[in-house]
Amino acid sequence: MNKTKEILSWVIPILVGFAIAMVIKTFWITTVRVDGSSMYPNLQNNERIVELKTASIKRNSVVIFNAYGVDKRPGVAKSTQYVKRVIGMPGDQIEYKSNGQLYVNGHRQSQSYISKKEQTSGTLDLQLPAAKDVTLGTGHIFTVPKGEYFVLGDHRSVSNDSRYYGFVKRSKITGVAKVFFWNKKKSVINSYPQ
Repeated sequence: MNKTKEILSWVIPILVGFAIAMVIKTFWITTVRVDGSSMYPNLQNNERIVELKTASIKRNSVVIFNAYGVDKRPGVAKSTQYVKRVIGMPGDQIEYKSNGQLYVNGHRQSQSYISKKEQTSGTLDLQLPAAKDVTLGTGHIFTVPKGEYFVLGDHRSVSNDSRYYGFVKRSKITGVAKVFFWNKKKSVINSYPQ
């Protein structure tokens, strides 16, 4: 009996701790590995980032979303996650000019988190057919639908993003990405101004 109590005295706290960790990982915070170079130079391939599942999404937030059903190309598995930057919130009016300038609701956006080349040819020279309802570099304005987001990768010349598959529904976004405090790119990932 004493041996059983002794074993339970250390097994029960381990099980409780494991259960608490699983709840935290499921509902609040987890780590994610960046796969690919679509967010380069601000996020690197194989870099570990934190996903905050209850953080509010703002313009310029870097988000993680389930790409299955969003990116309709063959080979996108049910577990595929993409990491992209929110350019347009629901209801935002987006205009991307041929000179690389981005306007949201009539206000010019800095985009200083990417190079001038990525702002112009990297964004405007499409590698795949453009998504319906997305017009870049044409002088036309498009509106992000209610409950959806317009997202782009920071390395736009290689990024597969809303230019090709359209808007991302809120229900597909699983969280907001953050990098660790020692990361030199934390200012353009964790709290880039709107």
